[in-house]
Amino acid sequence: MNATGQAATRSHERERVGATPDDPLAHARGYAEESRPTFIGEAEAYALLTRAGLYPPRHAVVGATLPFKSGEPVVLKGLGEELWHKSELGAVAFLEFGTTAVITAAREMRTRVEAAGYRWLDALVCERIAIARAEGLPTEGFVSLTRGEAGWVALCGCGGLQADALAAAVPPLRWPLALTTPGEALAEFKGHLLGRIWLGQLRGTDALTTERKLLDFLEGLWRLAALAEAEDIALLELNPVVLDGAGLPRPLDAVGRRIASTPRRLPPPEGFLTALRAPHLVALAGVSDKGGGVGYTILENLRRCPDLAGRICLIKPGRTELFGLPCISDLAALHDLPVDLLLLALPAPAAVQTVKALIAQGGGANVVGLVAGGIGDGADTTGLGRQLAQLLRETRAAGRWTPTILGPNFLGHWVPGTQLDTSFIPADKLALPVPTGGGLALLSQSGAFLLSRRSRAPHLRFGLGVALGNQMDAALPDFLHALAADDSCRAVAAYVEGFGPGHLLATARAVIRLRGRGVPVLMHRAGRTTAGQVAAASHTGAMAGDIELERALLERAGARFAPSIAAFDAALEWLSADPRLPAGPVALLTNAGFESVNGSDYLAASGLPTATLDAEVRAELAALLGRHQLVGLVNPQLPLDLTPMAGEDAFLAAVDLLCDTAGVLVVGLVPFTKRLNTGPVEAVPFAAALARLRETHGKPLAIVVDSGLDYAAYRQAFRDAGLPVFDRVETALLGLQVLTGAKSLGLGS
Repeated sequence: MNATGQAATRSHERERVGATPDDPLAHARGYAEESRPTFIGEAEAYALLTRAGLYPPRHAVVGATLPFKSGEPVVLKGLGEELWHKSELGAVAFLEFGTTAVITAAREMRTRVEAAGYRWLDALVCERIAIARAEGLPTEGFVSLTRGEAGWVALCGCGGLQADALAAAVPPLRWPLALTTPGEALAEFKGHLLGRIWLGQLRGTDALTTERKLLDFLEGLWRLAALAEAEDIALLELNPVVLDGAGLPRPLDAVGRRIASTPRRLPPPEGFLTALRAPHLVALAGVSDKGGGVGYTILENLRRCPDLAGRICLIKPGRTELFGLPCISDLAALHDLPVDLLLLALPAPAAVQTVKALIAQGGGANVVGLVAGGIGDGADTTGLGRQLAQLLRETRAAGRWTPTILGPNFLGHWVPGTQLDTSFIPADKLALPVPTGGGLALLSQSGAFLLSRRSRAPHLRFGLGVALGNQMDAALPDFLHALAADDSCRAVAAYVEGFGPGHLLATARAVIRLRGRGVPVLMHRAGRTTAGQVAAASHTGAMAGDIELERALLERAGARFAPSIAAFDAALEWLSADPRLPAGPVALLTNAGFESVNGSDYLAASGLPTATLDAEVRAELAALLGRHQLVGLVNPQLPLDLTPMAGEDAFLAAVDLLCDTAGVLVVGLVPFTKRLNTGPVEAVPFAAALARLRETHGKPLAIVVDSGLDYAAYRQAFRDAGLPVFDRVETALLGLQVLTGAKSLGLGS
């Protein structure tokens, strides 16, 4: 019921009980007839709880019919606008019900509330509920429902007057409702201290309620969120939530807040990724007649793509040809012959004006890349970004043609399989894309991060890399949704500095789609500190958010988070070679004692499951060592240290055996022994044999070559065979930690 309806209902009730309009306890929200209040007081919140099938105390507003017997224990509450903590103002009283006593106490409360500067709303009489207790333990709960970038999120933990102090000692549970079911929430609540107390799971305690009653309560919270959504409510706090004598959860206090409705985010049209990945025609504006500059460098990079031969045109007024390419004088020519990709290497004002003209003519380019900054960021002093963003929203909302905009600050993208490169980085500064391609997509909110990964790891089998820029239009969730429909995408990695309005929940839903197709999603969230957030906002305009909430939401969706760039790079190495998320216990096989010892230390502290050998496998391993003359030199245990005396045939036999026991195998090859053929040609058969064993057993397998630059070609032989290669055992295990979601106990965090 809205505020106006409540006011009318209470007015009618006062007539029935003989209340007069000037009654000092009469409803005082005169403004309710003109505007909807943002604060939600107890009476309105109780009505929502009841509609959701929850059980607030029996209650009534003073001045209405009061459903209590004389002498019945009641609680009187004084309600004021924006009064969230009534006890501190003496606006809560416990008394025996009697009309005179209640009215007198309510008048005194109103005086205190108004003296403290709060607008008086109502006096509410509630039944006094007998609370089930466990001696010496907290039994009151706290629940909040908040609607934000993650959709509705429930926070549930210990409540009462000491809720803040208890939360510091026993952190509350956090449930993004869009990605959590009441049953899943119950499973987590059963492990929380409050859940264990309520269910009698602590030594010396009795159950105060049942799982069935808790599940009913949680299902009611999900219904409550749906009702609140329809009422434009953004926050509801229930504190405390107690158990009555029958074990029924009862919210004793409830307040909330409304917010104004916000426009729904309108994503770019479908198909933009195809236009970006394999454009049939490309147009470029901003190339100087004299060469040089950003536009000319982009042109040089475009011309290295064989598929674009004869498919590039320049927008150059007054010219019909430039650098051997056809020119058009203005955008009008694109209306009848639209391009897939239009790159604007123009100053910010000219770039915005070009997009406006493109929209005004109703066509010309599927995707537009805004290379310039100064549009919607800190350097935009004239409101260019605001104007363009509003135009995009209005045209999409009206159903008119609208291009997909990349950027501003679009540093470019690359497709290694076709050598397509739209960046403005000169070829002598960055290695050309490796033409092999692959199934790994890398998305980055920092262009420099994307380029750094491309420079330091050119061997990784990337199928697509995109610098997202400032994401005025096409943003991270749009790319993820597009990749979810792309069968060539086998793994996605993303560098994230923040989420714009409407991006977070959309990102989580896209991750769910990708994981449903078996595509792993790796993320590194930068800007986790205040200083990092300020730095991110200064160069990309990234939005700072609730980092823990973001992670809770996205991990529930199935994303894996790397705690550092080093961990991100290690996980990338695994994903590039084998996009299957590793599962099962990890076994380490090496020929160096230090790798065996350090690997054991790391595994013990990493949270990764460790493979073990049963008696039968240990006997097979002992026989294998005998066949390769390693008896007395090698102990048949894990980690397996074959010593420098083992040759490649011993390694292959051991890998074949251990792959049946382990879920993941890490093979350390310290290359200084004569028993290993480390020449770039001689190593190829060994690398190919290891790769075949990986495919035969269907288990992830990595190579570690802990040595210097002299053995770069040796490492490359294994990479060419499609195996992930690391320079340290710790790095390989760090990548596994990230991809499996293992919780580190100290190392590698």
